[in-house]
Amino acid sequence: MASPYQDPGLSEKPYYDPTPMPESVPHVQELGTTSAPLKSAAFFIGDACKDYNEDFMLCKAESRNPEHCLKEGRRITRCAADVINKMNESCLKEFTAHWSCLEKNNQVRPRISTSSPTSLHPSLLFTQEYYACRKAERKLNTCVFQKLGWTKTIPGSPEGKTPIHLVENPIYKTIQK
Repeated sequence: MASPYQDPGLSEKPYYDPTPMPESVPHVQELGTTSAPLKSAAFFIGDACKDYNEDFMLCKAESRNPEHCLKEGRRITRCAADVINKMNESCLKEFTAHWSCLEKNNQVRPRISTSSPTSLHPSLLFTQEYYACRKAERKLNTCVFQKLGWTKTIPGSPEGKTPIHLVENPIYKTIQK
């Protein structure tokens, strides 16, 4: 007998949970973007939505019940959608160029052990690396700064050192010397 379970990653149609949200949770339109635009905008989303993210994490620490923090999660979704919409309105060409570069340079992660096959889903074996798209990233960062006044800051980067995305001659490039 065949299993009724279907892996959503292998489906041709997107999966939508038909269960309606509770009345107490305000409706919010989902982002509708793939991983590449989200990764391209990640640092701007993180900076602009920092307060909402902190509220969400504090809420999650209060209770393990997923329903407990739905409102906070919706606020983050609205904030992220707002950031992506502003980037599309102000820097569409640069934003599209950067996330397209990330998508095209989707790297295959090397397997740790070749003797035993992994049980990971095939989509988990791919990673979008920033280093392959630094030129497009610089153009995007410049546009976002000029038009929106946002700067890219990487949390946890050492003080007094040039951030990795601003290094003029990086070690990691798409083609090594």
